[in-house]
Amino acid sequence: MPRPIQATIHTDALRHNLARARTAAGDARVWAVVKANAYGHGIERAFAGLRGADGFALLDLNEAERVRALGWRGPVLLLEGVFEQRDLELCSRLDLWHTVHCDAQIDMLAIHKTNLPHRVFLKMNSGMNRLGFSPERYRSAWTRLNLLPQVDEISLITHFSDADGPRGIAEALAVFNAVTADLPGERSVANSAATLRHTPGGPLQQPALAAQVAGDWVRPGIAIYGSAPDFPAYSAADWGLQPAMTLAAKIIATQDLHTGASVGYGSSFVADQAMRIGVVACGYADGYPRICPTGTPVLVDGVRTRTLGRVSMDMLAVDLTPVPQAHIGSVATLWGRAANGMVLPIDEVAQMAGTVGYELMCALAQRVPVVVE
Repeated sequence: MPRPIQATIHTDALRHNLARARTAAGDARVWAVVKANAYGHGIERAFAGLRGADGFALLDLNEAERVRALGWRGPVLLLEGVFEQRDLELCSRLDLWHTVHCDAQIDMLAIHKTNLPHRVFLKMNSGMNRLGFSPERYRSAWTRLNLLPQVDEISLITHFSDADGPRGIAEALAVFNAVTADLPGERSVANSAATLRHTPGGPLQQPALAAQVAGDWVRPGIAIYGSAPDFPAYSAADWGLQPAMTLAAKIIATQDLHTGASVGYGSSFVADQAMRIGVVACGYADGYPRICPTGTPVLVDGVRTRTLGRVSMDMLAVDLTPVPQAHIGSVATLWGRAANGMVLPIDEVAQMAGTVGYELMCALAQRVPVVVE
């Protein structure tokens, strides 16, 4: 028998979350961001739920080839652009749009031989200080691109550093708008947090800015996979999002503890009364965070309870006090949707591990079987 652990990708949830982003975006078109193998969900597994998007945004050429192999003929955007001169040849062959964020990428385009000019997205560094031209150099970069016969349409793009927090986007958006005010081209500035929080339908929108935030394209990533981009200020439920991934495993043993008995390596949990625990076939080698402490939420047969002690490589322990009927074979939902409809948000588990839902999704181990429903 296979080991009793499984991840499930929920196609209906992907469709729902994409529709939620589209509603927030108003008239803007929607990129489905599928970088990092669709945030750990698998591009091929997520495609059916996301094919209603207007385009797919991703990181590298391998991911772009996979999207094209699935039959997608619409826009595909390389969010970091090309890394080598020869990458442009594949961009031409696969009809890929690509970001330009530095002089070296303009230099590559200038010597690229192509019969079909490229659609590029010129990136501004509006405060993130990762990729992009500074506001002072942005227009000169646009002029260079505009003079190249290898370039067709130039779109304008930036990425907000604080769309998910109290600092907000007003300052960065003002810089972007001031520099690009009279430049032609479509605009894309909103990631998941900006799309949900600051576009016309968002609770933090400023009427004078909301339509500008939506722009021509929004780029939801984590939101379409059912995680809140600004947790814990807002939860996935607050945004009307559904979990697109469930990680579940079965209880493979139970133990009856007496007062003073400990659980797991290091005896970090010691029972203060007699209790019953379950041992679940999931550990850090499956992608569950080893750092999760006692008290991390888990659902057993759809009932909320907690983990106990340290997470091991292949197992973790759960408190069966709230679910006395649990037995060997009972299902522990580590995150996602239980059979009875109860949901354990991945963000809650990530918070206990001191990280974000993105990391847990991307860390799902290859040894975990995955099914699509």
